[in-house]
Parts: sequence; C-alpha cells; structure tokens
Amino acid sequence: MTRVDHPLPYTDTKPVGAADFYFATNATFRFILKRFGMEGLRRYWADIGTTYYRPVTDRWQRGGMTGVADYWRAFFAAEPGAEVEIRATPDGVTLDVRTCPAIKHLRDNHREIVPCFCQHCYFVSEAIAEPAGLTVRVRGGNGACVQRFIKREAGEESQDIRHILEAA
Repeated sequence: MTRVDHPLPYTDTKPVGAADFYFATNATFRFILKRFGMEGLRRYWADIGTTYYRPVTDRWQRGGMTGVADYWRAFFAAEPGAEVEIRATPDGVTLDVRTCPAIKHLRDNHREIVPCFCQHCYFVSEAIAEPAGLTVRVRGGNGACVQRFIKREAGEESQDIRHILEAA
C-alpha cells in the first residue's frame, strides 16, 4: 500500500508511535489553557483539525464512512496501548475506546492530566469532520469513551460538553 493509498496520510512510516508524545501533548494543552483560557484552547484544537488534519478530511470526503473507519483503524493500530473496537455502517462509525492510549500512558507515568484533556477528541474531530459533511459525538472520557461519527444531516443534537468526562 503506497502512502497515497494508506489511511494515515502522513510521511512518518513507523508502525507504532512513541508514547512519550503524550507528555508533550498534555503539557501543550496545559500551557495554552493557562495562557489563553478555555476558549483559546478550543480554538487551538479546532485549528489543528482544520489545518494539520486537512488530508484526513480530504480522505473522509472521498471515502465516506469506509474512509473514516479505515483511518481510525490505522490510527489506533499505531497508538501504543490502545484498546479500541471500531464498528462501521453506511450511516456512521463508532469508536468504542476501552483504553485510551494517551490517558493510560500519562497515568502509568504519574503525570497530572489536564482535566479537559478528553475534550480535544471532540473539538479536533469535529473540525476534521465538518468539511466532510460529518459530525462527531463523544460520551465518556477519563480513559474510556464512545465516539460516533455520523452524517451532519442526521439531525443529531449538538455535543453536550458535560457528556465528556474530565480526566483525572
């Protein structure tokens, strides 16, 4: 499978990521939150989704729900410690994250996790999904959650941030 055909449109070809990246992610979120507040952090997450992840959006536009499912399967296969079940139908993709690799690694290494850490899954994914005509709903957090990717026109209620648990 060439990189163009691969579900992860990045040039990094290692089979599994480096878990210590989660330390930098957590520290970055903490810095932005302290410096710019929650709205600044949410803008940062949305910007990542619309810029860095633009190649993912493009693949989701072309591949529909199959493209979404393929992306998440490849993504979590490369995340050390992830335990995730991915279910795909023509109407949506559900990620049942039983062990979040980031939260697990941060806990295993006794790091203080930014309480709003799990919200990034919603804000980044929503920014990726919106231009592809999709939306995401997240329930749970703090190490395990369910994320549903569905068509925007499905008329789903807006994400209630209270349904995303704080990390501890």
